[in-house]
Amino acid sequence: MFDRVVMISPTSIKSKVKKDKCGEVVAYSEGAVRQNAAIVEYCRISMSALSGSTAGLLGLTALYGFAFYFMMALALWMMLIMKMGSDWKKYFRNRTTLLTSGLFGGLFTYVLFWTFLYGMVHVY
Repeated sequence: MFDRVVMISPTSIKSKVKKDKCGEVVAYSEGAVRQNAAIVEYCRISMSALSGSTAGLLGLTALYGFAFYFMMALALWMMLIMKMGSDWKKYFRNRTTLLTSGLFGGLFTYVLFWTFLYGMVHVY
C-alpha cells in the first residue's frame, strides 16, 4: 500500500538527506514521500465522502455532525497507524502529519455529502 521512504544510500539525486539521532545519514526518497502523501489524501477524501453520507443519513445536525467528522478522521488516523505497525518511520517522516495534513480540506467534502444527503432524506 505504501512505498518505503527511508533509503540506505544517500546518493540519490532527488532525495532529502538528514542526520539521524545516532549521527547516521538517512535519505528520504521524494517520490516515495509524494506517493505516500497521495495515498493518504485519497483515503481522507474517501473517508470524508463516506462519513458525510453517513452523517446525512443519520440526520446529524450542527456540532454533532462536525464532531462526527473529527471522530472519523481520528479513526482513519488510527487505522493507518495500525496498518503501518511499528515501522511507521519506513513510510513517513512523522505520524502527526498523517492526522493534520488535509484535515480541513476533507472537511469541505464531508460537508458537501453531509448536507446533500441530509437534504435528500430528511428535508424532501
